[in-house]
Amino acid sequence: MNSMYFTEEHEAFRTSFKDFLQKEVVPNIEKWEKTGTIERFIWEKFGEMGYFGLSTPEAHGGLDLDFFYTVVFLEELQKINSGGFAAAIWAHEYLAMTHLNKEASEFLKQKYLVPSVSGEMIGCLCITEPFGGSDVAGMRSTAIKKGDSYLLNGSKTFITNGVYSDYLIVAAKTDPSEKYKGISLFVVDRSALGVSATKLDKLGWRASDTGEIAFDNVQIPVENLLGEEGKGFPYIMQHFASERLIMGVNAHARAEFALDYVVKYMHERVAFGKSLDKFQALRHKIAEMASRVDMCKEYNYSITRRLDAGQYVVKEASMSKLLSTKMADEVIYDALQLLGGYGYMEEYPLARLLRDSRLGPIGGGTSEILKEIIAKIVIDNKAYKPAT
Repeated sequence: MNSMYFTEEHEAFRTSFKDFLQKEVVPNIEKWEKTGTIERFIWEKFGEMGYFGLSTPEAHGGLDLDFFYTVVFLEELQKINSGGFAAAIWAHEYLAMTHLNKEASEFLKQKYLVPSVSGEMIGCLCITEPFGGSDVAGMRSTAIKKGDSYLLNGSKTFITNGVYSDYLIVAAKTDPSEKYKGISLFVVDRSALGVSATKLDKLGWRASDTGEIAFDNVQIPVENLLGEEGKGFPYIMQHFASERLIMGVNAHARAEFALDYVVKYMHERVAFGKSLDKFQALRHKIAEMASRVDMCKEYNYSITRRLDAGQYVVKEASMSKLLSTKMADEVIYDALQLLGGYGYMEEYPLARLLRDSRLGPIGGGTSEILKEIIAKIVIDNKAYKPAT
């Protein structure tokens, strides 16, 4: 227990959530990894337990807890070794639902947020497009206002929950002549005429459905606009800070899982008459890995404290994701090496962990984009401010 950040209540939540995952999720992971489909019953069970409402106000069925509960939630999701399952869960709660919580009207909150908290509805966030991922302002999807509705045309790709979700939070240009000021956000029903999705085949995250989505003259009611027209870009940028911290926390948690696993393995594995954890070269490799995990973890906890205090942590969250995801890839790579041939076998956890981890430096803002954001802050003294 890290008492500097976590209370007894946080740790009690960790214990109960661990038990829930072992009982309800772990027995199904292999099946979901093979089928790429997470069955609906588990979403409803998460809802029943209140897990989808950690950051949602009580008025809409949530628990309105501090962000350290989210950290516990994310850490334990990583440690059941299905990056795809974890991604599907947090993409619903912390990507789709975040925009509903922050920008939706009361009408939209009752229609989409409340059933999202209960697990009756699943959401996804659609920003990335086939012709541009990191260049958000360069998106080509349009939503042109015609009377009392918008006409949506375009496509999105690499969307977690993109195939089986019930609604989509979609970014599109309401004013194609503008760059940053022309983007707006909408809630789109999966059942709307003109929405179609294709499931993508991926290196990792195999339990989650990742989709390429097409919008062909989709009619969106004006009341499905999130926040103000033309404010989509700052809304998206504002929430990238928490998404990047989430991905930093995920990274330190999966690296810690790999480290714990390999230390146990080395204690039990005997070569040349003694256990592997008695060989100095291997011991020192573990010491280096543990140090890197701990440095990232402590930094991520400190950012969480700042976020809870209401600070806009765009620089710190970008640094967290940049370094934590790189660290996780390298620690997991080294852990697999320490298992030797067994590390390469699918029946051992490191093979899947290595595949799943590789998305860390790509999704939610590539490492290259993060370096430029950090450079603008550090070198150019650029000040990023929240939209709301």
